[in-house]
Amino acid sequence: MSDEEQPENENGHGPRQHKPVVVVVEPETPGNVGTIARAMKNFGLYDLKLVDPPEFDPDGEAYGFAGHAREDVLPNAETVTFDEVVENYHTVGFTGITNESSYSHDRFPFKTPVELKEDLKRVDTQTALVFGREGKGLNNDELRRLDEVASIPADGRYPILNLGQAATVTLYELRDLTVEETQLPDVEHARAPEQDIERFYDFFEQFLENSHFPEHQRDRTRLMMRRLVGRAHPTDREINTLLGLFRRANEQLEERGELLDELDREDRWNH
Repeated sequence: MSDEEQPENENGHGPRQHKPVVVVVEPETPGNVGTIARAMKNFGLYDLKLVDPPEFDPDGEAYGFAGHAREDVLPNAETVTFDEVVENYHTVGFTGITNESSYSHDRFPFKTPVELKEDLKRVDTQTALVFGREGKGLNNDELRRLDEVASIPADGRYPILNLGQAATVTLYELRDLTVEETQLPDVEHARAPEQDIERFYDFFEQFLENSHFPEHQRDRTRLMMRRLVGRAHPTDREINTLLGLFRRANEQLEERGELLDELDREDRWNH
């Protein structure tokens, strides 16, 4: 059943217009993919996307573990690239290993699934829940490209959950957003299209270059901005205002640079 076919209750509440999609990056064990497909159907989700998946034998573990999800979720799973996920969705990556310092933004700040649910209640956007490999999970380079990070609270002596378990726990906690019987508060606003948000990041990157921001600080600054915008869920109007602001700033900085070149004057900020 597609998002558009999902009914709402008489009060206009019910599942979000855009239900989350579930993405699994380079799964190794077909049984885990089947478990995830089953959990998705349990909690009202049907859109499964796989990055570099193994082949699934119709008589193998994936279909065996999928239960009734073998009829729809699993056979309709779409193979995608990591780039496609980042470009088209508000992304939430899941990790069992977190940082506890604001100086390391690869895995900090992070949300629990319950906190993520409360956040997504307030905004309707195309969200991808991104899970990593069984052995290594998502690496730091991948996490840097995602908008938010989430982690399931567990015993600190052994915080790493099995891939299928992690997805099941997460989808259970998000069930208020995905099952038809749950009454939900009205959506406060719709998040701006991801393509426009990515354009903002491009403008911000150009701004860092035009303003001669110290190169050794740029990676951390880019990541901090992505995390900030990821939590803020900007609206169309907000992101368009930011695009206009940074477009104007970049044009002025470029014109300033051209004038300094014409006057053969040194730019005192370019150190």
